[in-house]
Amino acid sequence: MIRPVRFAYNAETAINNAFQNDPEYAHQSDNVQIQERARAEFDGFVEKLRAVDIPVMVVEDSEEPHTPDSIFPNNWITTHSDGTMVLYPMFAENRRLERKDSVIELIHYTFRTGKLIDLTEHEGSDRFLEGTGSFILDRDNKIAYACLSPRTDEGLFRKLCAQLEYKAVVFHAYDSEGTAIYHTNVMMCVADRYTIINLDCIPPEEREMVREELTGSGKKVITITQDQMARFAGNMLQVFSRQGNSYLVMSSQAYHSLDTDQVKAIGEMDKILHSPLDTIESNGGGSARCMMAEVYLEAR
Repeated sequence: MIRPVRFAYNAETAINNAFQNDPEYAHQSDNVQIQERARAEFDGFVEKLRAVDIPVMVVEDSEEPHTPDSIFPNNWITTHSDGTMVLYPMFAENRRLERKDSVIELIHYTFRTGKLIDLTEHEGSDRFLEGTGSFILDRDNKIAYACLSPRTDEGLFRKLCAQLEYKAVVFHAYDSEGTAIYHTNVMMCVADRYTIINLDCIPPEEREMVREELTGSGKKVITITQDQMARFAGNMLQVFSRQGNSYLVMSSQAYHSLDTDQVKAIGEMDKILHSPLDTIESNGGGSARCMMAEVYLEAR
């Protein structure tokens, strides 16, 4: 997780991120207040994770270069249990600066790493694939799910799946206004025994295909609505404590959007952990899942 230093509303990403709310202000003093609130939300979130003994590696961001969305590291890097690291091509130019050598070197220093797959050259031809924002990995069954958008190139996605030996499941998804959903991880998450997904946002001709892939892999399907998705109920991640206890992590806004039956269904399989992330969600257009880049590497 990357602790923010200059978090702010990013106009470059707002072009195709309908989850960001355009602030009515642009004064430096307001940006300072946004940063202070975001930092407090970040620290409170990390404290809750550590309180249940979920191991968290926190990296302090640097003042320069200015990377307003560095709090969402899952978009530019993934790690895999065979030691592979993947670097991803990013849509917004100022987000490409998040791939800081200091962070990559710290990962190499702390964990055993192997092959590097670097896809960043495709930024030059305007082809993008933004990590586990663009797609969802079912690591147990080697299946990857992706809804296509300006930030998720189908060719790059299929190429990566071939390299990682995953089955690619490709579909389209739209919000209630008919806008293409920018990242798959705002409309679905996959846990070990279940998935949470907004099936309503997928066109009818593709909906059953996605459902069948999920149920065929043994997942219980818990559906959410368009309104719940807009409150980040799809942007969740299953994590484990050092003792092996499983948690579904989400924002407090997402949690409070769930109904009693949904909470009960999740609670039968995981404990729920939520934390308020209102400033980060409103200005950044991302939530709890986006803030966590999973480490599947062996520690040195």
